[in-house]
Amino acid sequence: MRRFVPELVALPLLPFLIVQGRRTRRVTPRLPEAGGPNEGIAGTSHAGRPLSLLAVGESPVAGVGVRNHEQAITGQFASALAERLQRPVAWRACGKNGVTVREAFKQIFPHIPAAPVDIALIAFGVNDTTAFRPASAWRRELGILLDALQERCSPTCMIVSGVPPMAHLPALPQPLRWVMGLKAQVLDAEVRMLVPAFAHTLYVPLLLDTHDRSLVAPDGYHPSESGCRAWAALLADACTGLLAAVPASTA
Repeated sequence: MRRFVPELVALPLLPFLIVQGRRTRRVTPRLPEAGGPNEGIAGTSHAGRPLSLLAVGESPVAGVGVRNHEQAITGQFASALAERLQRPVAWRACGKNGVTVREAFKQIFPHIPAAPVDIALIAFGVNDTTAFRPASAWRRELGILLDALQERCSPTCMIVSGVPPMAHLPALPQPLRWVMGLKAQVLDAEVRMLVPAFAHTLYVPLLLDTHDRSLVAPDGYHPSESGCRAWAALLADACTGLLAAVPASTA
């Protein structure tokens, strides 16, 4: 029953929510995706074979809200891992603004190289929330993507980020913000229940300081450079123990 709470809450408010949603899209600044290369190496001063990091996701992986991919979640996550593990991390960001998980499987996944990686980061949820994707469909589609990534890239560790806490995004007015927050919580709970079915896979909740406005980009919707740095620290802290055992040489 809890799965359907957002829909039950939204139904009597639907006309008002539609008006608010349209106005929000009209007045919210449209930020571009990050410029520059979508791949690189962090921690080049460290010795050892670089760990390979592949990130797949929506606008934060595409770098919306920051100038370049080094400032976005993939580059910042790579830097956080390099610092903690004292070894290089070669990273690649495969993201697209505005996609749901189902759309990403069609638009992003076919372009991902079929090659082994050490770490795969999967970061979705905002667009499935705003699309009010049914919880069962979201969970099924995310599971399909995780299966496909395991088969194509054989990651040593997969990390699935929690759904962002949309109840705290400044760009959304009330009650739209409240309703979207409820929906995001439901989808996040589905991620938490899905992940244990996959070997070597971690769910990392997005527990950031929701009162810190500096973590949000000027549009009030996407993570800023500081927000990506804080997010990257959460991810790195969660998986450093698993990755410490990955050999640093090819010998």
